[in-house]
Amino acid sequence: MAEVEAVQLKEEGNRHFQLQDYKAATNSYSQALKLTKDKALLATLYRNRAACGLKTSYVQAASDASRAIDINSSDIKALYRRCQALEHLGKLDQAFKDVQRCATLEPRNQNFQEMLRRLNTSIQEKLRVQFSTDSRVQKMFEILLDENSEADKREKAANNLIVLGREEAGAEKIFQNNGVALLLQLLDTKKPELVLAAVRTLSGMCSGHQARATVILHAVRIDRICSLMAVENEEMSLAVCNLLQAIIDSLSGEDKREHRGKEEALVLDTKKDLKQITSHLLDMLVSKKVSGQGRDQALNLLNKNVPRKDLAIHDNSRTIYVVDNGLRKILKVVGQVPDLPSCLPLTDNTRMLASILINKLYDDLRCDPERDHFRKICEEYITGKFDPQDMDKNLNAIQTVSGILQGPFDLGNQLLGLKGVMEMMVALCGSERETDQLVAVEALIHASTKLSRATFIITNGVSLLKQIYKTTKNEKIKIRTLVGLCKLGSAGGTDYGLRQFAEGSTEKLAKQCRKWLCNMSIDTRTRRWAVEGLAYLTLDADVKDDFVQDVPALQAMFELAKTSDKTILYSVATTLVNCTNSYDVKEVIPELVQLAKFSKQHVPEEHPKDKKDFIDMRVKRLLKAGVISALACMVKADSAILTDQTKELLARVFLALCDNPKDRGTIVAQGGGKALIPLALEGTDVGKVKAAHALAKIAAVSNPDIAFPGERVYEVVRPLVRLLDTQRDGLQNYEALLGLTNLSGRSDKLRQKIFKERALPDIENYMFENHDQLRQAATECMCNMVLHKEVQERFLADGNDRLKLVVLLCGEDDDKVQNAAAGALAMLTAAHKKLCLKMTQVTTQWLEILQRLCLHDQLSVQHRGLVIAYNLLAADAELAKKLVESELLEILTVVGKQEPDEKKAEVVQTARECLIKCMDYGFIKPVS
Repeated sequence: MAEVEAVQLKEEGNRHFQLQDYKAATNSYSQALKLTKDKALLATLYRNRAACGLKTSYVQAASDASRAIDINSSDIKALYRRCQALEHLGKLDQAFKDVQRCATLEPRNQNFQEMLRRLNTSIQEKLRVQFSTDSRVQKMFEILLDENSEADKREKAANNLIVLGREEAGAEKIFQNNGVALLLQLLDTKKPELVLAAVRTLSGMCSGHQARATVILHAVRIDRICSLMAVENEEMSLAVCNLLQAIIDSLSGEDKREHRGKEEALVLDTKKDLKQITSHLLDMLVSKKVSGQGRDQALNLLNKNVPRKDLAIHDNSRTIYVVDNGLRKILKVVGQVPDLPSCLPLTDNTRMLASILINKLYDDLRCDPERDHFRKICEEYITGKFDPQDMDKNLNAIQTVSGILQGPFDLGNQLLGLKGVMEMMVALCGSERETDQLVAVEALIHASTKLSRATFIITNGVSLLKQIYKTTKNEKIKIRTLVGLCKLGSAGGTDYGLRQFAEGSTEKLAKQCRKWLCNMSIDTRTRRWAVEGLAYLTLDADVKDDFVQDVPALQAMFELAKTSDKTILYSVATTLVNCTNSYDVKEVIPELVQLAKFSKQHVPEEHPKDKKDFIDMRVKRLLKAGVISALACMVKADSAILTDQTKELLARVFLALCDNPKDRGTIVAQGGGKALIPLALEGTDVGKVKAAHALAKIAAVSNPDIAFPGERVYEVVRPLVRLLDTQRDGLQNYEALLGLTNLSGRSDKLRQKIFKERALPDIENYMFENHDQLRQAATECMCNMVLHKEVQERFLADGNDRLKLVVLLCGEDDDKVQNAAAGALAMLTAAHKKLCLKMTQVTTQWLEILQRLCLHDQLSVQHRGLVIAYNLLAADAELAKKLVESELLEILTVVGKQEPDEKKAEVVQTARECLIKCMDYGFIKPVS
């Protein structure tokens, strides 16, 4: 009964549908659905109700059509109706799939074909609009400038805009679509996250495009950029600093990008803009409105962009401009005393950055008149500060001298000789005000850097320092006076016979320094001085041995190295160099020692604890205490305080730590491999070589994917290739070859990088080397390199002896060289038949060498020899005949008849394959 009623309701619904009463029709179909369980009827009812839905609700239509399709997947009417509903709902890709199915079931139906064409056009247009950069840019700005936008949407839009700005096409689209004006609107919102997004986008847009950078600089204005950099927010200050650096790089042509088309044709005079930027940065140095962070970033930019990067460039006009217009401003920063109320906002790094800038400017001067002019400005500034009525001004004068002594030391020494400077330092030492004593003691410490000056201080200043040390109750002053005494106590350097103080005094000073270093209640700036003291005292072997055994003191120093105070970097690096004995030691020639003793001259003495066993033990303790994480953190310091000299010290420490192969896994695990890469690419020549050598040691024994993850591994290649220079010592050459061998075995992309760095000629040179290990390492490296297509092409080229060298190396007595050379030859002959024929022409000894390889005692060499034999047999019938007529056939038969055990399986199998190849040619026949 229910089924009959359901059919009647269906008919009723159909009548309502024909009368266009879709609501009534829907009700009839819905009632019928409740009464039947017949699948065919259910499908019809859902399909019919879907037709009603196309007139009333597209969502309902799509849902009902889907139910009909679930019952019968080939229901063409239901598919077409769902397609129509989905099209109206904007789900074009799903609608396209449905109509595609319809067209497959009824290929001749013109309605389906027309629908397919229409949907295809609509989808293409939608994709074009959706993915066009113009609409994306517009959409991002709408979201960012709409105050009602959701926070996560705004964040996503900001990140997308930054990424788009970094791509050339994206940056140009933003620029062409009024993007600069819209970015200025974002800056006007004063909301930190939006301002930051705008600054970072502008930074990307300026990179590598001079014209765009000029427009942005003029639109945003340099004064506004500097005011943004002057804020207290460190993240904002750094982002604006990066923007200014991108502008400077583009204007000065430092971006190193290739320009094409219109950009190349533009010739802009950028000197005026660059001068304006420099002028504003100098003004920032002395403005009270500028935060400590902002001042640091201004100093970083001046440090990076004013002095010449290469002294071979004649033009130092930027330095001359800064000396004339800004040296007094820099001196004002150097002379700031943090405890005085008149002090500018500073960070722990500000004064050191200013000292480094003075040093760089002084080094960048070309002649004596320029240096005299520089000195006169400093002298006038300092003597102009001396005022009997105003002690604070005197304090600024001495603080300025102290800062210059941390920069160009020779200039500082000259300034110490100015009338009243030393007297003022002594007077300040005797002052009752603690600030005066602090400044004076620091100045005395910096004044005693050189042995000659230290001797003067020893006679005049030691008693003064001792007096202050005994009388003061202020820990800050106590530590500084102690460092002064440490410095004077280490004036003899590593020379055990030139101790300045009585036996045991140095150890007492060091113990006190370690005690202060571990005292967390003392402020960071003061504890830094304890490290400064240890930097001098650890020249003494007893002190460094005690220090590495004091794990809390070591870890306290490492934690200090990770803080935002970067002025400590040099002291920590120096201390570690002393502890690992990684400083340069002059070779002692016995004959000269005898001569010196005879003439009663002083002979440097080595401390018993500076012998190798003690050094190895100290390295082990440093690694255990976590030195690598501290070094990795120090290398990341994005500051001018991380000078090339400091980088060299860090490279020396890394090299000493990498000495033992067993320790290299620990170094890699703690991030040492990644940290070494920047040290090998930037810094002093000595530092880059030391870091590259440490990289070679790691690359030789580590899995490159773990030691240098991701794209970093490609950066390792260049430093290693530079170590192949004949000016480097044999050990550096050898370990660089081992490292390159390991890298070239990883992937063809790495082999291509090694090839592009022009390493091939150097590797070939070392294959000629008389030294067995160097020749072996070079041959092993070549064995991996021959897998690369471009290297194979070099072997194929006419007019070179590359293949001859490899063939002759296969005949060497050294098993390892033979193994590597045979491997290279096996791969070359497998890759190119031409090389098989060429091999027989390069030397008359080729057959004798091949036979020796096939009879070799070492299975790996024998296997490679048999592979070469197979390649030659497979290459050419005439060549194969020549080989069969020689003794090689007998060798192959003997080897092929052996019973293959586990070790010999490959060898026997290859020999049998050679014999099968001979049978294929018909040169030999099988014996039944």
